[in-house]
Amino acid sequence: MKLRILSGEDVRRALPMRQAIEALKDAFAQLSAGRADAPLRTALDVARHNGVTLFMPGYLADDDQMAIKIVSVFNNNPVHGLPLIHALIVVVDATTGAPAAVMDGTYLTALRTGAASGAATDLLARPDASVAAIFGAGAQARTQLEAVCAVRPIEEALVYDIAPEQAEVYAAEMSERLSLPVRAVGMPSEAASWADVICTATTSSSPVFDDADVQLGAHINGVGAYTPQMQEIPAETVLRAKVVIDHHEASLAEAGDLLIPLERGLMTEAHIYAELGEIAAGHKPGRETEEEITFFKSVGVAVQDVAAASAALSAAQSQGLGTEISL
Repeated sequence: MKLRILSGEDVRRALPMRQAIEALKDAFAQLSAGRADAPLRTALDVARHNGVTLFMPGYLADDDQMAIKIVSVFNNNPVHGLPLIHALIVVVDATTGAPAAVMDGTYLTALRTGAASGAATDLLARPDASVAAIFGAGAQARTQLEAVCAVRPIEEALVYDIAPEQAEVYAAEMSERLSLPVRAVGMPSEAASWADVICTATTSSSPVFDDADVQLGAHINGVGAYTPQMQEIPAETVLRAKVVIDHHEASLAEAGDLLIPLERGLMTEAHIYAELGEIAAGHKPGRETEEEITFFKSVGVAVQDVAAASAALSAAQSQGLGTEISL
C-alpha cells in the first residue's frame, strides 16, 4: 500500500487559492443538501499548556472523498517562536478505507479558511468592493486577504493588530506578495470605517471594532471566534446584518459571535438567513441590495478540509509532488 506525503509547500504548489475557493463552494453545497457527513469536532483541552487539540473527520458523498484533520491551537506557542496552530490531515480512500495521503494541515487550514471567506465574499460582497480591512496579522489573516483579492478588485488593504509590529510585518509581506498597497493602521476604526470587505482572524474575546465603524454595503467574514466565549463582531453589527453561516449545527454549538447575542436575548435563530451552501447551490439569493450589510460567520467544518485536501492530493498526484512510501 502506497501513502503519499505532502509538505506545506507541496500543498501550496498543488492548490492555488482560486481552485480552493471553487472546491469549497461545492463542498458547502453538499453539506447544506445533506450529502455530507461532518460530525462536530472532538476537542481535547490541554489546560496546563493553554491549548486544545481538535479531531475533525468528514465525508463528501457526491465526490466520495473522506479525510480527518488533527489540529492543535496552543496559545503559548507564539511566545516561544512557534506557530499558534499545528495540523495534520490524513486522506482516506473512501472505497477501501485505506489511508491515501498524509499532508501538512497547518498551511491547508489557513488555505481552506481563507477559501471559505473567498467563497462567501464572491457570493455576498458588492461586485465593486475595492478596499479590504484585515483584523489580525497571523497566518489566517494572510490567506483571508489572498482569498478576497482572488474574487474582488481590491485596490487597497488595511491591517490592524493589537501588536503593531506584527501588523507592519504583515503589511510589508502582503504588499509584496499581492502587488497591492497594504497599510498597517493604529486604530480599529481606521480599518473598518473605510472597508468594503472586513475579515477578522483573531483570538479575541471581545469585538475588535465598533458597530458604528461599519459602513452600509460592507461584507464581513468572521473566522476567528470558534468557541462560545470568543467574540470578534459587535452584537449590534450582527443584528443589522444578513447572517450567513457555514453549518447550523457547528455554528450553534461553537460560534460566540452568534451565541452571545442569542444568550442575551438580542436575537433568535430566525435571524440566521442561510448556510453558505444554500447560496452556493442557488437555493437562496446572496446580496440583494447595495446597502445591506452581509456577515459570513465561519467556525470551520471538516468538509472544508476534505475538499481542499482531496483537491490538493489529486493535483499533487498529477504533478508528481510529494513523496510516496510503502506502509
